[in-house]
Amino acid sequence: MPEPTSDSPAPRLLLIDDDAELCELLNDYLGAAGFAVTAAHDGAEGIRHALSGTYALAVLDVMLPGLDGFEVLRRIRARSALPVLMLTARGDDVDRIVGLEIGADDYLPKPFNPRELVARIHAILRRSAAPRGAPPGRLAVGDVEMDAGARVVQRGGTPVELTGAEFALLELLLRGAGQVVERDELSRSVLGRKLMPFDRSIDMHVSNLRRKLGPAPGGGERIKTVRGCGYLYAISAGRSGPEPPAEGPPPHANERP
Repeated sequence: MPEPTSDSPAPRLLLIDDDAELCELLNDYLGAAGFAVTAAHDGAEGIRHALSGTYALAVLDVMLPGLDGFEVLRRIRARSALPVLMLTARGDDVDRIVGLEIGADDYLPKPFNPRELVARIHAILRRSAAPRGAPPGRLAVGDVEMDAGARVVQRGGTPVELTGAEFALLELLLRGAGQVVERDELSRSVLGRKLMPFDRSIDMHVSNLRRKLGPAPGGGERIKTVRGCGYLYAISAGRSGPEPPAEGPPPHANERP
């Protein structure tokens, strides 16, 4: 998403964090970066704002009084695809994995550099916006169809609700169906950053995609893990398209998300 100009309204961000001092600092910093910020200091208030349909993105802290960030995210995801960036405790891999499993678009560990926060927000907003100059028509592999311009995905004619990260990931895999897409390329294209050691964000988004799309009509995997490399969307999913290449050995268990 392009940065706002004087002729375009500032993207509205929702900050859900009980640290009032941090919210005030981020309000100043994000305001200077071209965003309009609203702060909510507890989970219930944050959910009300998030479901109002007036925000481009929510920044959600895991540690909240009453409803914690995970429960807030669950309730948002039950009714909305609003992009969500989670703030987690530094070094707490469990928080990051749980947040991604529930449907967070990305995470940022505390304490963080505000410039990194702005960069992550811009990356999420870019992939959540309808792409400019997208090729006409639909992408279709088996029973899965994607209209990239309208940002609609259907499986067997039934709509599939995806987060911005999941949509961007699926689009890359569908465009390269039958070919391996490396994890580093997925990370750069989907998350807007290079792949870091021990970063399982892409793997978790793939896991969520597998769950939402379900198995292929023939019972096989739609998205295959290619050991030590990346992922491949099987062109045989739904029994359409040319015959798939011979499969290599199964991936090591701990390389699967």
